[in-house]
Amino acid sequence: MTAQRSDDVDDDASTAGNTSGSVASSGRDDPGREPLSTPVDGAVPDPPAVLRRVPTGTSLRRELAAVARSRGLESSLAEEIETVHAELTAIEVPAVDLGSARRQLAEATGEEDRLKERVATLRGDVRARRAVDADPTAALADLEDAAAELSEAQTARIAAEQAFERERERAAVARDERERRLALRDRLENRKREARDELALAVYDEFRAALSVVPGGDPADAGTRPSEYDGSDLPASLAAIRIAEIEGPVTLEQSAVSVLETAEGTSPEALLGVPVSGPEV
Repeated sequence: MTAQRSDDVDDDASTAGNTSGSVASSGRDDPGREPLSTPVDGAVPDPPAVLRRVPTGTSLRRELAAVARSRGLESSLAEEIETVHAELTAIEVPAVDLGSARRQLAEATGEEDRLKERVATLRGDVRARRAVDADPTAALADLEDAAAELSEAQTARIAAEQAFERERERAAVARDERERRLALRDRLENRKREARDELALAVYDEFRAALSVVPGGDPADAGTRPSEYDGSDLPASLAAIRIAEIEGPVTLEQSAVSVLETAEGTSPEALLGVPVSGPEV
Protein backbone atom coordinates (compact mmCIF):
# COMPACT_ATOMS: atom_id res chain seq x y z
CA MET A 1 0.00 0.00 0.00
CA THR A 2 1.08 3.61 -0.50
CA ALA A 3 2.79 5.09 2.54
CA GLN A 4 1.66 8.37 4.04
CA ARG A 5 3.59 11.42 2.88
CA SER A 6 6.61 12.33 4.99
CA ASP A 7 5.98 14.93 7.65
CA ASP A 8 9.47 16.34 7.16
CA VAL A 9 8.28 18.36 4.17
CA ASP A 10 5.57 20.03 6.21
CA ASP A 11 7.24 23.28 7.12
CA ASP A 12 4.85 25.90 5.82
CA ALA A 13 2.82 26.57 8.94
CA SER A 14 2.74 26.20 12.68
CA THR A 15 0.05 24.54 14.69
CA ALA A 16 0.81 26.06 18.04
CA GLY A 17 -1.89 28.06 19.77
CA ASN A 18 -1.74 31.58 21.12
CA THR A 19 -1.27 30.88 24.83
CA SER A 20 0.95 28.64 26.90
CA GLY A 21 0.26 25.55 28.94
CA SER A 22 -0.13 21.85 28.30
CA VAL A 23 -2.36 20.61 25.53
CA ALA A 24 -5.64 21.93 26.85
CA SER A 25 -9.01 23.16 25.67
CA SER A 26 -9.40 26.67 24.21
CA GLY A 27 -11.22 28.56 21.47
CA ARG A 28 -10.39 28.30 17.79
CA ASP A 29 -7.88 30.58 16.11
CA ASP A 30 -8.09 32.79 13.06
CA PRO A 31 -6.98 31.34 9.73
CA GLY A 32 -3.84 32.31 7.96
CA ARG A 33 -0.30 31.56 7.05
CA GLU A 34 2.66 32.99 8.86
CA PRO A 35 4.47 35.75 7.02
CA LEU A 36 7.09 37.33 9.25
CA SER A 37 5.23 40.64 9.18
CA THR A 38 2.08 39.33 10.90
CA PRO A 39 1.35 38.35 14.51
CA VAL A 40 2.09 34.81 15.57
CA ASP A 41 -1.59 33.84 15.62
CA GLY A 42 -1.42 33.98 11.82
CA ALA A 43 0.90 30.98 12.05
CA VAL A 44 -1.86 28.71 13.34
CA PRO A 45 -3.40 26.72 10.48
CA ASP A 46 -7.13 27.05 10.08
CA PRO A 47 -8.47 23.51 10.54
CA PRO A 48 -11.13 23.85 7.81
CA ALA A 49 -8.41 25.08 5.44
CA VAL A 50 -6.23 22.05 6.14
CA LEU A 51 -9.13 19.58 6.14
CA ARG A 52 -11.34 21.16 3.50
CA ARG A 53 -10.71 18.50 0.87
CA VAL A 54 -9.64 14.90 0.42
CA PRO A 55 -6.89 14.26 -0.52
CA THR A 56 -5.64 17.07 1.72
CA GLY A 57 -2.28 17.42 -0.02
CA THR A 58 -0.43 17.67 3.28
CA SER A 59 1.19 15.42 5.85
CA LEU A 60 -0.51 13.26 8.45
CA ARG A 61 1.15 15.23 11.23
CA ARG A 62 -0.29 18.50 9.96
CA GLU A 63 -3.71 16.91 9.42
CA LEU A 64 -3.80 15.66 13.00
CA ALA A 65 -2.46 18.93 14.38
CA ALA A 66 -5.31 20.69 12.57
CA VAL A 67 -7.71 18.16 14.07
CA ALA A 68 -6.37 18.98 17.53
CA ARG A 69 -6.76 22.71 16.90
CA SER A 70 -10.33 22.18 15.66
CA ARG A 71 -11.06 20.57 19.01
CA GLY A 72 -9.68 23.53 20.93
CA LEU A 73 -6.32 22.04 21.88
CA GLU A 74 -3.19 24.16 22.15
CA SER A 75 0.48 23.32 22.29
CA SER A 76 2.49 23.88 25.45
CA LEU A 77 5.04 25.57 23.15
CA ALA A 78 2.61 28.30 22.09
CA GLU A 79 4.03 30.98 24.39
CA GLU A 80 7.61 30.27 23.34
CA ILE A 81 6.61 30.31 19.68
CA GLU A 82 4.90 33.66 20.18
CA THR A 83 7.97 35.07 21.94
CA VAL A 84 10.41 33.86 19.29
CA HIS A 85 8.13 35.08 16.52
CA ALA A 86 7.97 38.52 18.15
CA GLU A 87 11.77 38.64 18.40
CA LEU A 88 12.05 37.60 14.79
CA THR A 89 9.63 40.19 13.47
CA ALA A 90 11.34 42.91 15.53
CA ILE A 91 14.69 42.38 13.83
CA GLU A 92 15.54 45.12 11.37
CA VAL A 93 18.59 44.47 9.23
CA PRO A 94 20.04 47.86 8.23
CA ALA A 95 20.51 48.57 4.56
CA VAL A 96 24.20 48.61 3.70
CA ASP A 97 25.97 49.91 0.59
CA LEU A 98 29.61 49.23 1.40
CA GLY A 99 30.56 49.20 -2.28
CA SER A 100 29.28 52.72 -2.83
CA ALA A 101 31.08 54.01 0.26
CA ARG A 102 34.28 52.32 -0.89
CA ARG A 103 34.00 53.90 -4.35
CA GLN A 104 33.38 57.35 -2.87
CA LEU A 105 36.45 56.97 -0.65
CA ALA A 106 38.55 55.88 -3.61
CA GLU A 107 37.35 58.86 -5.65
CA ALA A 108 38.02 61.29 -2.79
CA THR A 109 41.48 59.83 -2.22
CA GLY A 110 42.25 60.01 -5.93
CA GLU A 111 41.17 63.65 -6.12
CA GLU A 112 43.29 64.51 -3.09
CA ASP A 113 46.34 62.83 -4.63
CA ARG A 114 45.78 64.67 -7.91
CA LEU A 115 45.59 68.03 -6.16
CA LYS A 116 48.67 67.26 -4.06
CA GLU A 117 50.60 66.73 -7.28
CA ARG A 118 49.19 69.96 -8.72
CA VAL A 119 50.14 71.94 -5.62
CA ALA A 120 53.64 70.47 -5.72
CA THR A 121 53.95 71.39 -9.40
CA LEU A 122 52.75 74.96 -8.83
CA ARG A 123 55.12 75.43 -5.90
CA GLY A 124 57.95 74.35 -8.14
CA ASP A 125 56.77 76.83 -10.77
CA VAL A 126 56.73 79.66 -8.21
CA ARG A 127 60.26 78.81 -7.05
CA ALA A 128 61.49 78.61 -10.62
CA ARG A 129 60.07 82.06 -11.46
CA ARG A 130 61.57 83.59 -8.38
CA ALA A 131 64.92 82.01 -9.20
CA VAL A 132 65.06 83.89 -12.49
CA ASP A 133 63.43 87.06 -11.10
CA ALA A 134 60.25 86.40 -13.15
CA ASP A 135 56.89 87.68 -11.93
CA PRO A 136 55.36 84.85 -9.80
CA THR A 137 51.97 86.57 -9.27
CA ALA A 138 49.96 84.40 -11.65
CA ALA A 139 51.66 81.23 -10.42
CA LEU A 140 51.01 82.23 -6.80
CA ALA A 141 47.32 82.77 -7.58
CA ASP A 142 47.12 79.35 -9.20
CA LEU A 143 48.93 77.86 -6.19
CA GLU A 144 46.52 79.54 -3.78
CA ASP A 145 43.51 78.21 -5.71
CA ALA A 146 44.99 74.72 -5.88
CA ALA A 147 45.82 74.76 -2.16
CA ALA A 148 42.22 75.73 -1.37
CA GLU A 149 40.95 72.92 -3.58
CA LEU A 150 43.35 70.53 -1.87
CA SER A 151 42.05 71.57 1.55
CA GLU A 152 38.49 70.89 0.40
CA ALA A 153 39.55 67.56 -1.09
CA GLN A 154 41.24 66.55 2.16
CA THR A 155 38.06 67.40 4.06
CA ALA A 156 36.04 65.37 1.56
CA ARG A 157 38.44 62.45 1.88
CA ILE A 158 38.20 62.51 5.68
CA ALA A 159 34.41 62.59 5.42
CA ALA A 160 34.50 59.68 2.95
CA GLU A 161 36.75 57.71 5.32
CA GLN A 162 34.36 58.32 8.19
CA ALA A 163 31.38 57.36 6.03
CA PHE A 164 33.16 54.20 4.94
CA GLU A 165 33.92 53.26 8.56
CA ARG A 166 30.30 53.89 9.52
CA GLU A 167 29.17 51.71 6.64
CA ARG A 168 31.58 48.97 7.73
CA GLU A 169 30.10 49.13 11.21
CA ARG A 170 26.59 48.96 9.73
CA ALA A 171 27.68 45.98 7.65
CA ALA A 172 28.92 44.23 10.79
CA VAL A 173 25.63 44.97 12.55
CA ALA A 174 23.68 43.75 9.52
CA ARG A 175 25.71 40.54 9.44
CA ASP A 176 25.09 39.94 13.14
CA GLU A 177 21.37 40.64 12.74
CA ARG A 178 21.11 38.30 9.76
CA GLU A 179 22.82 35.56 11.74
CA ARG A 180 20.51 36.18 14.70
CA ARG A 181 17.50 36.14 12.37
CA LEU A 182 18.59 32.82 10.86
CA ALA A 183 19.09 31.33 14.32
CA LEU A 184 15.65 32.52 15.43
CA ARG A 185 14.06 31.17 12.26
CA ASP A 186 15.62 27.78 12.90
CA ARG A 187 14.44 27.86 16.49
CA LEU A 188 10.95 28.94 15.43
CA GLU A 189 10.63 26.21 12.82
CA ASN A 190 11.88 23.60 15.29
CA ARG A 191 9.33 24.71 17.88
CA LYS A 192 6.55 24.69 15.29
CA ARG A 193 7.52 21.17 14.31
CA GLU A 194 7.55 20.11 17.95
CA ALA A 195 4.15 21.75 18.43
CA ARG A 196 2.76 19.79 15.48
CA ASP A 197 4.17 16.61 17.01
CA GLU A 198 2.58 17.40 20.36
CA LEU A 199 -0.83 18.26 18.94
CA ALA A 200 -0.88 15.33 16.54
CA LEU A 201 0.05 12.92 19.31
CA ALA A 202 -2.74 14.31 21.50
CA VAL A 203 -5.40 12.95 19.12
CA TYR A 204 -3.52 9.92 17.86
CA ASP A 205 -5.42 7.33 19.88
CA GLU A 206 -8.72 8.59 18.46
CA PHE A 207 -7.21 8.67 14.98
CA ARG A 208 -6.12 5.05 15.35
CA ALA A 209 -9.62 4.07 16.44
CA ALA A 210 -11.16 5.95 13.49
CA LEU A 211 -9.02 3.93 11.08
CA SER A 212 -11.15 0.91 11.97
CA VAL A 213 -14.23 2.72 10.65
CA VAL A 214 -13.13 4.36 7.40
CA PRO A 215 -12.75 2.30 4.19
CA GLY A 216 -9.20 1.07 3.67
CA GLY A 217 -8.14 1.99 7.17
CA ASP A 218 -6.45 -0.41 9.56
CA PRO A 219 -5.47 0.48 13.14
CA ALA A 220 -2.56 -1.94 12.80
CA ASP A 221 -0.98 0.52 10.35
CA ALA A 222 -0.98 3.32 12.90
CA GLY A 223 1.75 2.33 15.31
CA THR A 224 2.00 4.54 18.36
CA ARG A 225 2.73 7.93 16.78
CA PRO A 226 2.30 9.72 13.43
CA SER A 227 5.84 8.94 12.28
CA GLU A 228 5.04 5.23 12.56
CA TYR A 229 1.94 5.34 10.38
CA ASP A 230 2.42 2.92 7.49
CA GLY A 231 -0.94 3.08 5.78
CA SER A 232 -2.36 4.90 2.78
CA ASP A 233 -3.01 8.61 2.54
CA LEU A 234 -6.75 8.50 1.85
CA PRO A 235 -7.87 6.41 4.84
CA ALA A 236 -5.67 8.55 7.08
CA SER A 237 -7.23 11.75 5.77
CA LEU A 238 -10.74 10.33 6.12
CA ALA A 239 -10.02 9.22 9.69
CA ALA A 240 -8.63 12.66 10.53
CA ILE A 241 -11.73 14.40 9.18
CA ARG A 242 -13.97 11.96 11.04
CA ILE A 243 -12.53 13.00 14.42
CA ALA A 244 -12.21 16.71 13.59
CA GLU A 245 -14.73 19.29 14.74
CA ILE A 246 -15.31 21.25 11.54
CA GLU A 247 -18.50 22.44 9.91
CA GLY A 248 -17.58 21.59 6.32
CA PRO A 249 -18.42 21.02 3.64
CA VAL A 250 -15.44 18.85 2.78
CA THR A 251 -14.76 18.51 -0.94
CA LEU A 252 -14.17 14.94 -2.03
CA GLU A 253 -12.10 14.36 -5.12
CA GLN A 254 -12.84 11.34 -7.26
CA SER A 255 -10.23 9.16 -5.56
CA ALA A 256 -11.89 9.79 -2.19
CA VAL A 257 -15.36 9.17 -3.60
CA SER A 258 -14.20 5.84 -5.02
CA VAL A 259 -12.87 4.76 -1.63
CA LEU A 260 -16.01 5.85 0.20
CA GLU A 261 -18.21 3.96 -2.24
CA THR A 262 -16.81 0.74 -0.77
CA ALA A 263 -18.53 1.55 2.53
CA GLU A 264 -21.86 0.05 1.59
CA GLY A 265 -24.89 1.30 3.46
CA THR A 266 -23.11 4.31 4.95
CA SER A 267 -23.21 7.75 3.37
CA PRO A 268 -20.04 9.87 3.23
CA GLU A 269 -21.70 12.42 5.51
CA ALA A 270 -22.51 9.80 8.12
CA LEU A 271 -19.05 8.26 7.87
CA LEU A 272 -17.17 11.55 8.15
CA GLY A 273 -19.61 13.40 10.36
CA VAL A 274 -19.53 16.48 8.14
CA PRO A 275 -21.30 17.68 4.97
CA VAL A 276 -19.43 16.77 1.79
CA SER A 277 -19.37 17.87 -1.82
CA GLY A 278 -17.71 16.54 -4.92
CA PRO A 279 -18.31 14.44 -8.02
CA GLU A 280 -21.49 12.38 -7.78
CA VAL A 281 -21.78 12.85 -4.04
